[in-house]
Amino acid sequence: MDSNRRINLFYRYIWMMAAVFLLIGVVILPLVSQEEKFFVLISLIIGFIILLVLIYHMFENYVRPIRSSINVTNELVKGNYNARTYVKPYGEAQQLSNAINVLARNLQEMSIQEKMQGSQWKTVLNNMESGLMLIDERGYVHLINRKFLKMFGKKSIDYIGYLYYAGLEDKNIHKVVQETFLYEEKMIGNITIMIHGERHYIEVVGAPVINDMKELKGAVLVFHDISDLKRVEEMRKDFVANVSHELKTPITSIRGFAETLLEDDETNEEIRKQFLDIILKESTRLQSLVHDLLELSKIEKEEMKLSTKLIEVDEWLQNSMTLIEQQASKKSLQFSRDIQPNIRFYGDPDRLEQVLLNLLYNAVNYTGEGGNIVLTIKETSNRIEIKVEDSGIGIPIESRQRIFERFYRVDRARSRNTGGYRAWLSHRQTYRRSTSR
Repeated sequence: MDSNRRINLFYRYIWMMAAVFLLIGVVILPLVSQEEKFFVLISLIIGFIILLVLIYHMFENYVRPIRSSINVTNELVKGNYNARTYVKPYGEAQQLSNAINVLARNLQEMSIQEKMQGSQWKTVLNNMESGLMLIDERGYVHLINRKFLKMFGKKSIDYIGYLYYAGLEDKNIHKVVQETFLYEEKMIGNITIMIHGERHYIEVVGAPVINDMKELKGAVLVFHDISDLKRVEEMRKDFVANVSHELKTPITSIRGFAETLLEDDETNEEIRKQFLDIILKESTRLQSLVHDLLELSKIEKEEMKLSTKLIEVDEWLQNSMTLIEQQASKKSLQFSRDIQPNIRFYGDPDRLEQVLLNLLYNAVNYTGEGGNIVLTIKETSNRIEIKVEDSGIGIPIESRQRIFERFYRVDRARSRNTGGYRAWLSHRQTYRRSTSR
């Protein structure tokens, strides 16, 4: 369409010049003699031809490049950086066209870089492990990322363009934003939200956005999910409390019976032997606890190396079953085995025995007298299944997700063995009654 417009404009110029020369001829020819009319007519025709050449030259070398430059400039203004102008091989028009084309190429490269950077920033923001919200100085939301939407739900159109407190109703968030704007410093707050039915602890960090003129232009809110840190902290506290309880029991027992022996030099040999047996038993238990702690430390440092061997299940279970049967008989427990014969597999026999004994000892310790314990070992298509069942007190549903925490105990009051302060107190009272007689 632009080419048709340029052609029509060129033809318009020609018709205008032709009309001017025709008017000149109409005016001059009647004023000259008959002999001079021919020369005047020839002069007008030659002048018209020369003027046509000049107009064509001017149109091709100036008007056309300038109009092309104007059209390209308009396209650049619209954001079409692929547009290019017509370049003449010489003259000032060539310099103008070259300059516009260089500008167009630079703008195109800048646009490509901007799109790439925008895509990279978008990728970075959407893959952050923390929620992000950008608000301006008036409190309107301009940017949020994918993690934010995962935390608080809804869609981006429910936040962008609205005031921050319209989408976030928590007062602690409002306080962080207000203090960030008021003090123009980084502020921190904490909130608790429910995500997919689970409680999550979120740390809210507000940071002011200040331009080069030291003017406050908005704020950035970052939402860190610190639920794992909270859980680790709770696990640490529980671990310290549980280990303290476990260590306190044998230490209290050893100290109590030792003090009793030291206080009374006239203790008869039978009671002395009984107390020393208890001290030995509790010291052995204390040694076992320390050994467990060292084993856990090795596992957590990832220094433990498995020694894989071919395990014959029937032979591998002999020593373990003897120990468990002795423990079960002391509590009048019925221990039965359902083991598929001739099972063989590769594994670390010592570590697997440690796991199996741990399960069986727990079954013995937490099953009341007269209860049942069943050990089942069978081979399926692609695995070996080892299962320990008992008729004991069991584990509540709310505690099952924590059973693999170090030294976690559903009820801290329950010790792995009877003993400790209460056992020492009972023996001491019995001893005093016997000596008072």
